[in-house]
Order: sequence, then structure tokens, then C-alpha cells
Amino acid sequence: MADSPKDREADRDRAGIDRRTFLQQSSRAALGLGAFGVAYAARAASAPAGAPTIQRFVTLGKTGLVISDIGFGSSGCPSADIVRHCYDRGMTYFDTAEMYGSEGWGDGEFVETFIGEALHDKRDKVVITTKYVAEAKDDRKLIMSKLEASLRRLRTDYVDIFLNHAVNHLDRLKNPEWFEFVDRAKQQGKIRFSGMSGHGGQLQECIEYALDHDLVDVILSSHNFGSDPKFYERFTKKFDWVANQAGIRRLFEKAHQKGVGVIAMKTQMGAKLNDLSAYEAEGATFQQAALRWVLSDPNVDAAIISMTSKEVADSYIRASGKRGLGASDARVLEHYVRNHAADYCRPGCSRCESACPLGVPIADVLRQRMYAKRYGNLPLARSGYRALGESASACLSCSGKPCENACAYGLDISALTRETAALLVG
Repeated sequence: MADSPKDREADRDRAGIDRRTFLQQSSRAALGLGAFGVAYAARAASAPAGAPTIQRFVTLGKTGLVISDIGFGSSGCPSADIVRHCYDRGMTYFDTAEMYGSEGWGDGEFVETFIGEALHDKRDKVVITTKYVAEAKDDRKLIMSKLEASLRRLRTDYVDIFLNHAVNHLDRLKNPEWFEFVDRAKQQGKIRFSGMSGHGGQLQECIEYALDHDLVDVILSSHNFGSDPKFYERFTKKFDWVANQAGIRRLFEKAHQKGVGVIAMKTQMGAKLNDLSAYEAEGATFQQAALRWVLSDPNVDAAIISMTSKEVADSYIRASGKRGLGASDARVLEHYVRNHAADYCRPGCSRCESACPLGVPIADVLRQRMYAKRYGNLPLARSGYRALGESASACLSCSGKPCENACAYGLDISALTRETAALLVG
């Protein structure tokens, strides 16, 4: 039986709107994109010749929100100028959190303030998400106060999406106060949609529970080419590699079937500062190849990535609209795995978390190492390390025996955590 026109239209929306078609169609409000399309067309037309612009837009699940396939990740954002730059390049999706500071977690100026400064007069042309770590014991009044503080910094009376941030335990998903807050905030028009973000060891369990109990409109999840064993089938015979989060694609498909929007983060497998230019060809940078891999999943709507400078932002924006890996893309990703997997702590694993008798949060420590060594952001890493408490630095005086062989991927945990403590303490 042939698809109906309505079905074909839905398929086109889900698959994304390429830039040429979008610009051609945006002048006709009958397409349903209305003022959004006209505004984007004007911005794209005014971009400097040769400048990268967003090439593809998607509808975020059942929310109906139309967003750019590459979104603005704001952790470590240093100024409102970069926010404006990305907006001028056609970006329409902006993700932030009340805990993000310009220099680290809670350090420097609130990044929400930069987004509010840059976008308060463009509010109807963008989709804004912010987040708060709502613990299992938090009550609705506390969560509401956190949202209202975010709204003041963002200079808006509502956010499109409000997420429970970094969820890694089911008890946080089972807190009835969160859902009382969500219902009230929606009724008051302070949020439109809600959901969860996550990248910890119990990520898949939490996503499955949230989907099975219809708790979320949107999911923000870690996802990169290190997550799926299928990517490695072409070269696993040549070296030993074990992928983690093997079930995440099934969960994204389940979310898609339920109409839950899926946005990916942590897309670069920790490789932001690595110079892989010798292995890049045909215009395929590592960063763009990693983004293309993520966006090739038909159940991933969009990806966010931290925009820390205009040059960095432009390099990511060039990946917009391109889905699927070319041969040169695969080669550069394979090279990265071969040479950098030995010290990369995989999001969504945490199999080592019970190894330390002193309770050192090993995965969190190594995440701060990634921020310092791979992202080049020492302030962010130091503030994140401080937030872990005194137990994190216990590695400096430990023999290393308790965590020996605790990593399923062969990482030398004690050497890496000692290095991290020496680098970040003080």
C-alpha cells in the first residue's frame, strides 16, 4: 500500500531538510516552518561567502521542535560573541546548564548569561535547553528555584526543554518530586518539554527505564564511534578492541518508535585537540568524521558539541547535513582508535567503580583528565576535580593494586589517576 502524502511529509521531516530545499521552501509559510524558515533564510543569505552554515534541520521527535542537526554545546563557552556567531551561521539549537561556567563547573561567569545576552531578542527563532542535576532527595520547590534562576540568566520566561542532568541512578528517575515539578512548570509555561541527560555507567539502564515508563520527551546521551562494535567489524582482526554501550543503538531506535527526541553528546571520543591532519583526506577532518558517524544513525536527531571559539564552531558546522562515512572518514577514525584508545575512559562504562576501597570515583577522575589533556581546558578540569572531594586525590599515595586489571579495556588506572591528581591538585 502506498504511503499517504501525510506519511511522506512525516518521513521528509524525520530525515531532515537539506539547506537548498529549506531555503527554497522557507519563503512559503504554508510549509509549516513559517517565521522560522524566513528568519533562517535571511541569516544564511547574509553569511560571508564561503562561510559554513547549517545545512540540515530535523524535527525533534513528537515535540515538533525544528532544530539544527549540529547544536551549540555551551560547556566552557567563553563569551556571548561565540553564541552570536553560531546563530549567524544558522544554528537554532542551544544547550546549556545551570552548572556551566565560562572557566569550569561553577567557575567564572554563568554560560547561561552569555546565551541570554546573545539570544534574548531572538527567542522565537531558537530552541533552548537547560539542565539541572535533580537528586533523588530534591523537592519540587528546590528544582523550581533552580529553573527560575536559569530563566533569569537566560533572559527568557521559558525554556523549550528542561533536562534532569547526568542521570546515572534509577532512584533519580523515580523521584516523584521531579514529575510534580515538571507538571507544574509546564502548566505555568516555564518549560515546554522535559527529559534526561546521561553518560555514566548505568546510562542504558536509566534510558530503558525512562522509555518504558514514558518519563521523557527528549534524551541527551553520550554516543560516539567507540560505542558500537559494528563500526569495528572491518578491522577488529588487526587489533584488540572492545566497544562499550553496545545496546545504545537499540535504545535510540526504541526512543524513535515512541517519538522521543534523541540528541547525542560526547561525540568526539575525547579527541578534540588531537592533530590527525596527516590522516585526513578529501576534506574529511577527524571532528567532522566523528560527527558524521553519529548523525548517520537514523534514530539520532542531532548532536551537540562544545563551541569554544569561532574557528572551532566553523569546523563543526561544516559537518552539518552530511550523513554517512566515506572511506577517508573511516580511515581517520580507525587511526585514532589504534593510537589513542589505550588511555580513553569510555562514557557509559564505569565497570571499575567498585574496585577502589577508598571510593575514588575513577571514571569521574579520568573524565577530568580528558578535559585537561584532550580538551586543553585546565580550569574546567580543576573545578570538576575539586567537586569530587578529597577522596579523588587518594591515588597519589596508593599502591595501585586495588584497581589493577579493573578496566575491561586495559587502561592502567593507577598510572592515569596518579597523573590526573598530580596535574590537577593545587
